[in-house]
Amino acid sequence: MSEQRGGPQRIPRPHANRPGAHAPWHDASDRVQGPTIAQVRAAMLAAGPARRAPAEHEGARAAAVLVPLYEHEGQVWVILTRRASHLRSHQGEVSFPGGGRDGDEPLERTALREAEEEIGLDPAQVEVVGELDHLSTVTSGAFIVPFVGILDGRPSTLVASPDEVAAILHVPLAELLAEDVYREELWGFDDTERPIFFFELVGDTVWGATASMLRRLLALVLGVPVD
Repeated sequence: MSEQRGGPQRIPRPHANRPGAHAPWHDASDRVQGPTIAQVRAAMLAAGPARRAPAEHEGARAAAVLVPLYEHEGQVWVILTRRASHLRSHQGEVSFPGGGRDGDEPLERTALREAEEEIGLDPAQVEVVGELDHLSTVTSGAFIVPFVGILDGRPSTLVASPDEVAAILHVPLAELLAEDVYREELWGFDDTERPIFFFELVGDTVWGATASMLRRLLALVLGVPVD
């Protein structure tokens, strides 16, 4: 029997919703085997400056996340976290390690510091190779800067901080690109529709901002256009 995809995350789906578009990479010839670290590095170098978020202005609250990638047994893996159930917001959701800026620290430093605090990832092990497009959060008015970091192999000493992280997840990019893992929904808000993205993993659902970042990363690496 196949393993059940999707998790127990609470998704506040509005009444007005309908299926969205196919995965941007559904016709990509190299989707099945997944990308290499060399492809990731080349794609990030060629991507140019990241687009700023609508909420990004002086005085806006800023946050940063780290997108940690490594190659192991011929595949590229991404490290995600499942947030602790006792947190005040986004309980149990799957996300990248990250958080709010501390004072006026550089946002790259924010991403590395938060990854060290949440999962014990040594910043010295991370080569930051670029940024993904910045995102605005709908509810808080803050913006998030995702930094893509490459590790020299699978880290062996990660430890989840019990204050913030319930589990550390290692997911191959090839799984994210597999058939029927990605999907898109169009959610109605007042007189507008907004695309919401999902990745259905075994035992977990990645959705919202984290899924949007993963979608952008995969599209960049595979060389397919996204809005």
